[in-house]
Amino acid sequence: MRIFGVSLKDRIKRIDPILFGAATFLSFVSILTIFGAVDNFGQSKLKMQIAMTVLGIAVSFVLANLDYRFFVDRFSVVFLIGSALLLAITLLFGSNGENIETANKSWLHLPVVGIAIQPSEFVKFTFLCTFSRHIDLVKDKINRPLTVLGLAVHAGLIVGLILASGDLGVALVYFGIIAIMLFCAGLSVWYFVGALVLLVIAFPLLWNFLAPYQQNRILFGFQPELDPKDVGRQPLMSRDAIAAGGLFGVGLMEGGIYEDLVASHTDFIFATVCEKFGFVGGFLVVAALVVLSCRLLWIAYRCRDTVGRLICSGIAAVIILQTLENLWMCLATVPVVGITLPFMSCGGSSVLALYMLIGLAYSVSAREKRFYFRSQSMPY
Repeated sequence: MRIFGVSLKDRIKRIDPILFGAATFLSFVSILTIFGAVDNFGQSKLKMQIAMTVLGIAVSFVLANLDYRFFVDRFSVVFLIGSALLLAITLLFGSNGENIETANKSWLHLPVVGIAIQPSEFVKFTFLCTFSRHIDLVKDKINRPLTVLGLAVHAGLIVGLILASGDLGVALVYFGIIAIMLFCAGLSVWYFVGALVLLVIAFPLLWNFLAPYQQNRILFGFQPELDPKDVGRQPLMSRDAIAAGGLFGVGLMEGGIYEDLVASHTDFIFATVCEKFGFVGGFLVVAALVVLSCRLLWIAYRCRDTVGRLICSGIAAVIILQTLENLWMCLATVPVVGITLPFMSCGGSSVLALYMLIGLAYSVSAREKRFYFRSQSMPY
């Protein structure tokens, strides 16, 4: 069978097997966990997770067979303008998530199809494309102040709109992505030191811009025992659910602490997994996330193209940062900031956006392989 002149077998070969195996394993565990808790989560959550996983795998396959340099080089400006407009529209007309009492405006309802999306998740894809392209254009003068200023304006436009929406957790992930991409591009460490000093100086001013519930999350986030009946209740319940699972868990279809835990299907899905499947289940999930991150970093390390290397570094940053924030949050060691666990948390926007990122990594890996085999066949 041939698709546009290329055999289906050759197209499938463009999918990195390690990335595919780790991502689909995580999705399988997620769907299995939601199935085991369907009486608590609802059939709609299960159907959505299955549908977005299937759609995500299909989209990643399509992206694997596209040359990422084609749309990065040609549509970077369109991606940047489109991302800013989408976030601005969300800021003006968006709303908070279902049954979530916050001031965030992170969700945008699409009246035609009757669903809600979280634009900041999809903007990760376009931001990685545009920011890596921007860095590639100025890489020879990366440490000049005007160059850094230009990059700061680029990043600040996107992150500023996300911060304005009140989504601090997602904004922190973007800050991490930006820092890691700039570090990989060779930005001097003194810029990072200067940014840290400015952050420390500005923190008292930034504190006043946080909503009261965000301030409470920070104040009691590191010691939830100080407020066990309000802000600290959810992370403490999450930690108890993880401990209740023991070594092998209470069972797939069994109930437990997770049933009374708010967001046990999204932000605290790891607690649900550990309660149902125990330490063994939790360990396998973490192991798959580690494999996924290491493979992305390996592809970035081997990549000879600056844009491809930065894209894979940025995707690895997404996986690593969200994993660390989510796991620490579930263990009641850091403030709850509303971060999903990659491929595990229930949520159509998160799952589909992550598979889009993996598809982008497939494309980078496949392009490098084609260049490698082509160079091997050329005479020296």
